[in-house]
Amino acid sequence: MSFEEALGALESIVQQLERGDVPLDQSISLYERGEALRLACQQRLDAAQARIEKIVTGADGRPTGTQAFDAES
Repeated sequence: MSFEEALGALESIVQQLERGDVPLDQSISLYERGEALRLACQQRLDAAQARIEKIVTGADGRPTGTQAFDAES
C-alpha cells in the first residue's frame, strides 16, 4: 500500500469514527486499523525525512556536496 493509499484509508476511518454512527465493536476495529495505518504512514515519513539531503555550499556560494538531513540544524 502506498503512502497516499494508506493516508486515504486513514482519512476514511477518521470520518467514519467522527460521524459516530458506527457500532461500538466496529468502532474498535476501525480504531485499531487506523492506528496501524497511522504507524505505517509515520514510518514512511520518518524514512523519507532520513533521506532528505541538504546542499552544502562553499565560501564562493557554489554547491560542494551534500550533507545528511539533520533535524536540529
